[in-house]
Amino acid sequence: MSPVATLIDHMRRWTWVRYVAASVAALGIDMGLFLLLLASGLSATLASATGYMTGILVHWLISSRLVFADRAARESAERNRQKALFVVSALVGLAITVAIVGVGEALGFDPRLAKIAAILVSFQTTYVMRTTFVFAARD
Repeated sequence: MSPVATLIDHMRRWTWVRYVAASVAALGIDMGLFLLLLASGLSATLASATGYMTGILVHWLISSRLVFADRAARESAERNRQKALFVVSALVGLAITVAIVGVGEALGFDPRLAKIAAILVSFQTTYVMRTTFVFAARD
């Protein structure tokens, strides 16, 4: 098996690696929109929140179809429960992001650096919440 095929095979089996890939895609949307809104004059806190919320939509689509596809509920009631828990985890991540960027902005830090710090904290927090609560392994 070629090194690329081996890597792809590992990615299929490793939830964390797939989650990182999904997060990178969502982060691209999040940061792109954040920087665009920041450049247009929107406050760093509002730009950060808007980018984050848009990234969350992308993350749900990827997470429920690719990252946790084997754990995603099929029936409507359970699927809606997962969506609600995903939104809760997103709101926790959003609160972390807005708080860190807001504090950074208030202290005069470069908002891009504050956003990077927020990404690191929010990423790990939401990963733990999603693997533990949202897409918990079902018996």
